[in-house]
Amino acid sequence: MNTLFAISAALLYALAAAVLIGKFVHQDGPNKRLGLSLASVGAIAHIAFLINVIIVAPGQDMSVTNVLSLVSWIITVSMLVFARAIPNLILLPVVFGFASLTVLASKFIPVSYIMHIELQPGLVIHISLSLFAYCTLVIAFLYALQMSYITYRLKQKGAALLHSSLPPLMLVENILFKLLLAGTSLLTVSLISGFVFLDDMFNKTYAHKTVLSGAALVVFLILLIGQKVRGWRGRQVIVMTVVGVSLLSLAYFGSKLVREFLL
Repeated sequence: MNTLFAISAALLYALAAAVLIGKFVHQDGPNKRLGLSLASVGAIAHIAFLINVIIVAPGQDMSVTNVLSLVSWIITVSMLVFARAIPNLILLPVVFGFASLTVLASKFIPVSYIMHIELQPGLVIHISLSLFAYCTLVIAFLYALQMSYITYRLKQKGAALLHSSLPPLMLVENILFKLLLAGTSLLTVSLISGFVFLDDMFNKTYAHKTVLSGAALVVFLILLIGQKVRGWRGRQVIVMTVVGVSLLSLAYFGSKLVREFLL
């Protein structure tokens, strides 16, 4: 059954991505509703698969592939929920394609890391906050890439292929800063929760995560203050967003990759 859920989710995500790419390339291509419907069914199959592979006896399998797949599911659902309200159509094929790959990785790459989160309620809070902070900031990263692409297209004379499908630059920038503010707030609270609920955030298990997450938080705080006080926009914002998300990715997945694949 797990295999069926995984393959179904991967195929539905891939089809949804193909449908939406067709919408951009061909004026009379498949419609947005079909693409979103396929991805929505894919997300249902995805979470059914994740429930079966993460919740195991005894404990929870929080391997790097399972966590990455869970992150991709949260991002996918968030993008689907807000697809009608905010301009993210150009980002959806990337999100769906990534989700498809993570489902397959979670199913077919044999790694495992059993935890007993249910025995530590504080750890549940910390992990949940960390996941939502990371997902929010990754979505901000996607909007930063979109902003970079829109800026590039606007500088090109006679740009026509995708120009009509692009949202206004100022709208994307406004959404980006709202996401950065929300993600930075969640990241701050998640770090505080770590110090409150975990015994030692600087022991050998958590030290690198604490340092890298703290460095990412500093980057995002400088970015938000720079935007508020000095009106930072454009390239500075994009570069700092990429740096911050890269630091967080190293914090959340770096040690897991080493432990589960190399050791």
